[in-house]
Amino acid sequence: MKLGIIGLPNAGKSTLFNALTNANIPAENYPFCTIEPNTGIVHVPDHRLPELQKIYNAQKIVPAVVNFVDIAGLVKGASKNEGLGNKFLTHIREVDAIIHIIRCFKDNNVIHVDGSIDPLRDIETINTELILADIQSLEKQKEKAEKSMRVTNDKESKEKIDLINKLLNFLNTGKQAKLFIDSIDDKNNLINDFFLLTAKPIIYVANLDEGDLNQDFSKNIYFNKINELAKKENTEVIPISVKIENEITQLDEKEKKDFLEMLGFTKTGLERLILASYKLLDLISYYSGNEKEVRAWTIKKDTKAPQAAGKIHTDFEKGFIKAEVIHYNDLIKCGSFHIAREEGKIRTEGKDYIIQENDVVFFKFNV
Repeated sequence: MKLGIIGLPNAGKSTLFNALTNANIPAENYPFCTIEPNTGIVHVPDHRLPELQKIYNAQKIVPAVVNFVDIAGLVKGASKNEGLGNKFLTHIREVDAIIHIIRCFKDNNVIHVDGSIDPLRDIETINTELILADIQSLEKQKEKAEKSMRVTNDKESKEKIDLINKLLNFLNTGKQAKLFIDSIDDKNNLINDFFLLTAKPIIYVANLDEGDLNQDFSKNIYFNKINELAKKENTEVIPISVKIENEITQLDEKEKKDFLEMLGFTKTGLERLILASYKLLDLISYYSGNEKEVRAWTIKKDTKAPQAAGKIHTDFEKGFIKAEVIHYNDLIKCGSFHIAREEGKIRTEGKDYIIQENDVVFFKFNV
């Protein structure tokens, strides 16, 4: 999973990235501090893995990972190459989902590129640039399809042109491609081939002042405005103080737990963000284990057993015979695979079985 962090300059992107990856990249108070995207690999927090390590007496734990990309701040005119714009937009095309961070606090010491705090304006600025970039991309793709149509007169090119025209008409009203996709019954696979920025799923991050997070952040007028928009777009907004998150990364586990309790949270903002990203992309985790390692594997919901096995190794999918499956909770109660087998808790599943969240699986295969 690859997530791109975007926002206006000085919205808190690089500070959030620092907290996520503890990478200590520059996060200075001026636009375009980040030019080339910084990429960090972050372990997905998972309390099950240490428990499974005890069950298997495994040497090590291998958690699932998320790739975060810190993409430089966009500005008005990015689609026309203002502020190094198109270079940044290209980086966004490469991610699976977008984390859009919006500044929700006043601070005279931190410059706002537009001179004032207005989250909805900031979101509209970014969305407008993404829409304009999609329009440009579709117009180029339409030209290619029309050239192909003149030469071959094939049905596929005609369908592509018709779909592009519909999308262009929709985008020119100021709406995002994801809303077009939601509005049609036929989720045409051609749409995926267009690699549209505004078709990507998005989570909003409201970057709050430390004081607002420590109190009732729902009283923050900026947060409430983003929350209302997020509900309309059927997505989430995660309240975070990126400054606090950066400080939390420096604490040990007990200090972290005490600090979170003081704030009224059980998880850090970063953990909440990662979990929300899994939900956004319809991802789940299943587990495998032996004496060498226990590991979490990330798959899409509704993935069948052979394809899930293929995540471990392509030979597992090709030579799939069956899967031995037990739910994590059942395995923990039993205390060992041996006892779980004696008590009949381990099921044998075939190629049509759909892997569930928290399944612990042993695949049998033949190559």
